[in-house]
Amino acid sequence: MGQTALARGSSSSTPTSQALCSDFSPPEGLEELLSAPTPDLGVQRHHGWNPKDCSENIEVKEGGLCFERRPVAQSTDGVRGKRGYSRGLHAWEISWPQDQRGTHAVVGVATALAPLQADHYAALLGSNKESWGWDIGRRKLYHQSKGPEAPQYPAGHQGEQLVVPERLLVVLNMEEGTLGYAIGGTYLGPAFRGLKGKTLYPSVSAVWGQCQVRIRYLGERVEKPQSLLDLSRLCIRHALGETRLGQISTLPLPPAMKRYLLYQ
Repeated sequence: MGQTALARGSSSSTPTSQALCSDFSPPEGLEELLSAPTPDLGVQRHHGWNPKDCSENIEVKEGGLCFERRPVAQSTDGVRGKRGYSRGLHAWEISWPQDQRGTHAVVGVATALAPLQADHYAALLGSNKESWGWDIGRRKLYHQSKGPEAPQYPAGHQGEQLVVPERLLVVLNMEEGTLGYAIGGTYLGPAFRGLKGKTLYPSVSAVWGQCQVRIRYLGERVEKPQSLLDLSRLCIRHALGETRLGQISTLPLPPAMKRYLLYQ
């Protein structure tokens, strides 16, 4: 099976920037996307890091599933994914060890025009109009912004206390034009809006020498009317809750129905 369903983040704090939104509900269709089987390695590599679209200080490995930054001083280095997205709902997992982040570790998206190298240490992703990023160390959002004026994400006490683990989820909804993140099974809310009409690529920028950052594409959902059967499955899975999804096989139901509930 794929990822399990996401919970909503707390909405008790008022966002401090137009980039943030008080609606912490996961995008429509995200639960279905994450519950579906994870795409095979061929698909993941097809959506992985692009060895032809990265800083010269980055080496892409495993067919695009991972990259390593060479230990070059006073340089910030970025990479784009192989595929750009202009419609649909997309999700991918970034795996970035906490001890390999350094002073500027930024995760987000970029257009094909965003720069991928700077001759100093900086939050390169999000430093211009062509990219949007979340610094997962400082917990700051960047888009045409630098330094202390960058808004905190998530806003308020939740953001101050947050420690971003090794794995985080990036959620790009091109139907609504939003970019958000999730950690530990909790959706943190939309970080950026106004992205409709663009073609955006998964991207990160890094400064830590020999850091290795992995990407795992989880799938796409193109907006379409849901059948009553699909809606019923989502309702049943929601009623069971994340902790009891593993018990579906023990329910007194026909085998075909169990398989359907398990996306098999």
